[in-house]
Parts: sequence; C-alpha cells; structure tokens
Amino acid sequence: MRTSDYPLLDRRALTRALGGLFAGLAVTPHAGAESAPRAPQPPSQPKAAPTRVASYVARKPAPETQVQTSSADRGINPCMTPDPGFGVYGKWEGGIGMGQFIMPVRGGLTPRGDFDLMVHFHGHEPVRKEWVQVMDGAVLVGIDLGIGSGSYEEAFQAPDVFPRLVEAVERAVAKKANRKQARVRHLGLSSWSAGYGALQHILMQSYAKERTDTVVLLDGLHCGYSGAAINGQPIFMFTEFAKRAAAGETLMFVSHSSIIPPGYASTTETADYLVHEVGGRLRDVRGVGPMGMTMITRYSKGNFHVRGFSGNDKMDHCAQIGEYRDVLKVHVKPRWNSPRGRAE
Repeated sequence: MRTSDYPLLDRRALTRALGGLFAGLAVTPHAGAESAPRAPQPPSQPKAAPTRVASYVARKPAPETQVQTSSADRGINPCMTPDPGFGVYGKWEGGIGMGQFIMPVRGGLTPRGDFDLMVHFHGHEPVRKEWVQVMDGAVLVGIDLGIGSGSYEEAFQAPDVFPRLVEAVERAVAKKANRKQARVRHLGLSSWSAGYGALQHILMQSYAKERTDTVVLLDGLHCGYSGAAINGQPIFMFTEFAKRAAAGETLMFVSHSSIIPPGYASTTETADYLVHEVGGRLRDVRGVGPMGMTMITRYSKGNFHVRGFSGNDKMDHCAQIGEYRDVLKVHVKPRWNSPRGRAE
C-alpha cells in the first residue's frame, strides 16, 4: 500500500495500514512538525492545470508481478539497511526553517560560492544512507512531514515557501563554509512514496519551473481515474517536466514497484502514463535491481528515464530507495559535476 489522497479511499483504514507499512523504517518528521501523521486529505486540484479529456488507459500491474521476496532471499532488509556513516559529510543540521541538511565537512563549493542542492521529501535517513555512498559534494536537504501526501501538499501550496527554504539553505551553507554568501547552482527535487505531494505543488510554481534541473520520483506518483482512464490533470506538472527531460533540457527519473492501491492509480500506471505522454512505450525487460528487486520494464528518451520493478509488499516499497544510489551515480553526479568535498 502507498499514500494517496483520493476520495475512493477508506482513509482511516489506509492510515492504519500505512502505520504497519512504515513500522521499523526511519521516517520521522522534522523538528517542529507534528509527531503523529495526519490522516490523508482530499487532493488539491492544481489551479493552473490545463483542461484535458482523459483518454489513456495505462497498463496495470500484471498478476505475475504480485510477488513477495523475503529479506533472507534478498540478502538485506530494505526497510532496515546498514548505516554506512556520513562519508565526507557532516551530521544532519537544522536552522533552515523546515527539514535538515548535510553538506561536506570541507569543500563542495566553487571559488565564488556556488553549490549544488538536492531537496528530498520523505525518508531522509534511508535516503541519506544511499546518498553518502555516491555523492561527495552536493548538499542534501531531507524533509519528513508524516505519512500522507496531503501533509506535503499543504506545506508547499503557498508560492513563497519553497523559495524561502532554498534561501535559508544558501544562508546556512554560507555560514558553515565561512563564506560571505553561497548560491545554488544546480537544483534537484527528489521524493519517495508520499513525498511526491510536495513536488506536485513546487513544480507548478514559477520559481521551481525556472530553476529545477532534476526530478527523481521513487515509487511515489499517484492520481485518480476518469472512468477507466488516467486522470492526468492533477499530475500535469510532472508530465510537463517529463517532456522537458525527454527533450534534453532537464533530467527526470521515475521508478515504481507493482503495488496495487485501492481505488486510485498505482505508480505502475502513472509511470506508464508519463511514458505515453512523451510519445513512448514501456519496454518489457528482465533484470536485476538493487536490494533483491527484479526489473520488469524500462524506458529512456533523452534525459527521461523510467524503471519498473515487480513486488507488492512493504519491502518492495522500501527497496525503491535503493534505486536512488544508481540514479545518483549514473545520472545526477556526472550531470552536476559538483565541486568535491572532503571529511577534513
């Protein structure tokens, strides 16, 4: 199961189920956030969404994808992965108004004070474990606001929230680096599970549209239906970004498990929908993924990449975070070429 906020859900039942899904996984709210997750809220309808008649019936997870793999067979429990430490990075720090950040102990900035920034939503600690094994210069912000995507949507509806967050990070980085000022050079947004709700609003706003270079969605994009077809209106901002990535302007990576949620579109279907919107078609494959996952579909056009995996349980959802490491290594790190940091 996964978070979403569509009216067909039994919201209390979903909240209870999600409590079980995330048991044992380090997904905790940032300082100042409410400690108990809020119940899912009705989805906000983007005011700037273009009018469109839904017509595409996306592929649903096939019966053969509905499998479960034990941690013994995987060789790892994806929901409780070993901690590799922080690499060249210092510990998590606050002081940015929302969430926490890590940056290299030394370095990571250009001579004039430019740095690269990834803002990640949902699961900051599991994501940090993947980040530090690849990245050695860019700054990572982690934001956790609870279980439901509604809390992320609400937090970033106002158009001044995200710009103020970036500005706060710039001030904090300048202070840590003992610089007069520091400025973001490359800006990325990534999310796992419910965190896509933040991106849904951020990517509608002119500030992010003009500045965001990279978007990574790890098993977390949902929408409703119009009859049997995908209702693409609430996720039009992701479609627009996918088209820009396919044209080589930006970078976008989307991954999905094969979990079937109750009454709304799965991440399998939304990924298929995005591929359709850029004029492509998912290719069936058979490959090995991280943390014992099995890859079943893939697609690439320009800088737009989609990877699909079988599996329909908690560990398959958690294992999607393991895909983050490969995305960073293969796509983000060489694209950004961030100034290297060091531990001393």
